[in-house]
Amino acid sequence: MTDPVWLPSAKRVQEANISRFIRLIQKERDPSVSDYQSLYRFSIESPKAFWRATWEFCGVLGTAGERTAIDLDRMPGASWFPDASLNFAENLLRYRDDRDALVFVSETGITTQLSYKDLYRQVASVAASLRHCGVDTGDRVAAYMPNLPETVVAMLATTSIGAIWSSCSPDFGVNGVIDRLGQIEPKVLFCAAAYTYNGKQHDCLDKVREIQARIDSIARIIVTPYVEPNPDLGGLRNAELMASFQDETAKEIDFTRLPFDHPVYILYSSGTTGVPKCITHGAGGTLLQLLKELVLHTDIKRDDRLCYYTTCGWMMWNWMVNGLATGATLVLYEGSPFYPGPEAMFDLIDSQAISVFGTGAKTISAWQKSGVKPRETHNLHSLKTILSTGSPLAPESFNYVYSEIKPDLCLSSIAGGTDIVSCFVLGCPLLPVYRGEIQCLGLGMAVQICRDDGSYADINETGELVCVQPFPSMPVFFWGDQDGSKYRAAYFDQYAGIWAHGDFARITGHGGMVIFGRSDATLNPGGVRIGTAEIYRQVESLDEVTESICIGQDWDDDVRVVLFVRLRDGLQLDENLQARIRNVVRKNATPRHVPAKIIQVSDIPRTISGKIVELAVRNIVHGRQVKNVDALANPEALELYRDLPELQS
Repeated sequence: MTDPVWLPSAKRVQEANISRFIRLIQKERDPSVSDYQSLYRFSIESPKAFWRATWEFCGVLGTAGERTAIDLDRMPGASWFPDASLNFAENLLRYRDDRDALVFVSETGITTQLSYKDLYRQVASVAASLRHCGVDTGDRVAAYMPNLPETVVAMLATTSIGAIWSSCSPDFGVNGVIDRLGQIEPKVLFCAAAYTYNGKQHDCLDKVREIQARIDSIARIIVTPYVEPNPDLGGLRNAELMASFQDETAKEIDFTRLPFDHPVYILYSSGTTGVPKCITHGAGGTLLQLLKELVLHTDIKRDDRLCYYTTCGWMMWNWMVNGLATGATLVLYEGSPFYPGPEAMFDLIDSQAISVFGTGAKTISAWQKSGVKPRETHNLHSLKTILSTGSPLAPESFNYVYSEIKPDLCLSSIAGGTDIVSCFVLGCPLLPVYRGEIQCLGLGMAVQICRDDGSYADINETGELVCVQPFPSMPVFFWGDQDGSKYRAAYFDQYAGIWAHGDFARITGHGGMVIFGRSDATLNPGGVRIGTAEIYRQVESLDEVTESICIGQDWDDDVRVVLFVRLRDGLQLDENLQARIRNVVRKNATPRHVPAKIIQVSDIPRTISGKIVELAVRNIVHGRQVKNVDALANPEALELYRDLPELQS
């Protein structure tokens, strides 16, 4: 058994929120609960008691009602807190003092701060204006916005009156926005006039004009100037600037309390296999689940300063914003994480005294490839936790974090998804960190690994990640899915009554998890299932390889492994490098992992949230249509994979 790469100090364990929670459960509900493992068992064996205790411990504002759950033997079909009444925004605005709620930092050098008191006032002014223009409970309000304080204000104003929020980041193309927002028919659209990325300014209003022309429901457009101080609103119907839209006479918010499952967010699937699914999440389930993750798993307290590098088109924005309910300070960053150089995020951590910083796994890998050594160049005194998600975090990235960033921090790889607006597997401040592993299964999440026949796998056996009990943050429905058939097909067709999440994974002997990638991208050479992450881990350990993407190509009545690599500038893929790639894969994985073909490419297609798209590349290679290229950040990259002569033999 490998040694941990990090152990929490006795002081950190003693002061952790989850330690207080354990003591409370032990005293009031189950005397046998004494550590994380026994708490996890309690959360699965007594789900009603666990989620009721979580509501109380996290101080949810609202009326819980007498019943905690009904129909827990049905999935889907269970109902949580069926008698409850609450308002999502009221819980995120429970603090109204002079402490910083939001600190905004842009790559352009723009910085602003909003106290909790000022945030409440701004939300009150926008909420009143939304009511004045006819927005009511259940209406949709959308955003095409960067990660700005105004975006948070608009979301809170929307949800305070019981309307439903949905957002796209401004790097989405017009068709990508229409494919999403056109399905939900928003009344109001918040947008920015322009934004910057990697030192370049990008106009938004031409795209907004086309979006309004093609989505008839948009009756009002509210524009935040941001980096364009005098935007031209010509050609937009019923458009005005955010400053003039706000009703400054409104000082209080009339929070509309609604049932637990009342919709709060509409998020979207990636859309690379068709029109995106409109995944609709309930206010209570989203609030309770994210409070559990932030308070218990991430150990967020009022004194913390939380920053997750994200856009408003990725669920991690929704995750991060929930941190307001803890009273912590959120640091919003807008721009490229590598501008003006690869050390930009470490400059941010030091300048803003960030204690919990999150990013995608690919960012950590890119830091390593760039040669950044923050331990030598930065203070990082405030930093106690790094969170990583979006794709599996390679063991080498664990080594890099502890050797070159900071040896004493909790590196928490986390995984879940847009589908549940939260995580199945998470970090924990009480537990050791093992190289290459996610620390633990999430509290209240009855996670198992399933074999193809539906039986449960043994420890360290690889299979499908599933959840075998209902949990509060399951989607309440898909928007427009009248009979629920698309919802059931998405998660419950593979195993009846069991949520199949679509990840290929194994539970380790430490009680943690290793994820090998999406199961729909799993390779099957010779009928043996292989996760793509196992190959990426080996290939990207080579200095010459910047990143890679791997697919299975149908060949001679079987499947062969094809690897595409993007190399450092100026390098060419020669026979020597190909041999080294194959050798490192064979030595550290298995002969079945060794790619039959290795091909150099100049770019790798990815979604706007940064995830590589193996299925889209596989479809191109096989001459199939990629149905929604507007879901991609760089759709032109797909053409690099079409009709390659190397794949004809």
